[in-house]
Amino acid sequence: MIKYDIGIIYEHPQWHEPLFNELDKRKISYEKIDLTNGFCTLEDEPRSKIYYNLVSPSAYNRGNQNAISFAYALCNYLESNNRIVLNGKSSMDLEISKSSQMMLLKNLNINYPKTHFFNNLNALESNSNSIKFPQILKPQQGGSGSRIYKVHSFSEIKEIFESTPNIWFPDNLFLLQNEIEYDKTFGIIRLEFIGDELLYAMRIITNGAFNLCPSVICNPENGEAGHCEIPSAKAPEFYSYNEIDPSIVETAKRIIKASGHSVASVEFTYGADGEAYFYDINSNSNLRENISLEFGGGNPFEKVVDYLQDQILIQSRIELELV
Repeated sequence: MIKYDIGIIYEHPQWHEPLFNELDKRKISYEKIDLTNGFCTLEDEPRSKIYYNLVSPSAYNRGNQNAISFAYALCNYLESNNRIVLNGKSSMDLEISKSSQMMLLKNLNINYPKTHFFNNLNALESNSNSIKFPQILKPQQGGSGSRIYKVHSFSEIKEIFESTPNIWFPDNLFLLQNEIEYDKTFGIIRLEFIGDELLYAMRIITNGAFNLCPSVICNPENGEAGHCEIPSAKAPEFYSYNEIDPSIVETAKRIIKASGHSVASVEFTYGADGEAYFYDINSNSNLRENISLEFGGGNPFEKVVDYLQDQILIQSRIELELV
């Protein structure tokens, strides 16, 4: 028995308050599915027409790795019951695997940093002579810039792992990527998409931080310290980037289409050779309203709910045709 228009699958309620507020404003019926308190019976019929999965790979930083496991199983259950899940199981496959993201870019013939992945320091040491430092060390399952380091030698990597044995948790796989030499005063660029439409482009000056979470909870607009599990010594700076090259947007659209994401973002920067290098693909996003308005994208949460309403309407029409 269908009781709701949409089910919202989430783990971090503060991030999604603007979405819930907009759904309430439009009187759209929805069920909240809190992944930190999950329970599902396989024989039960899903209660919503469609679902929107908002789980973040950073959940483990909040002690909620079980939310990711439950979300994956839940998406599988919903899809096996012929429910549309926006950012569903195939999307999660990519979201929690940085190595898969790089393989996707490689298969699309899009510039990305040369990448190695390893699960054992001995294996890495055996091949370290072929690796040109400095490198960026990052985990298979990302999230809020956690466990990312710029490293200059194998001995430095060894020291990191020996001093922090639990750094392998929860994925037991790490990547080493060539550092992209770019203009730090210009920063990197993040493109936010809803469906296949660009919402806005945002330039981020990292100030040496790896936690570039765009949530105003984690990185407030006033530059003050945010409430985040991975704090930065100096907060990144966010700016609208209206000068985005249309060809870059088209490349990003190819990535989004191939990823299976419904609401997503990609990040890239310009290397010293002037070429654009893509290095991160994210399902969902914590949208920054001020950036979207300045770019001309409108209120981002209204745009997301516009998209969700369209998907609900499409599903309703399909159901009517089946009657």
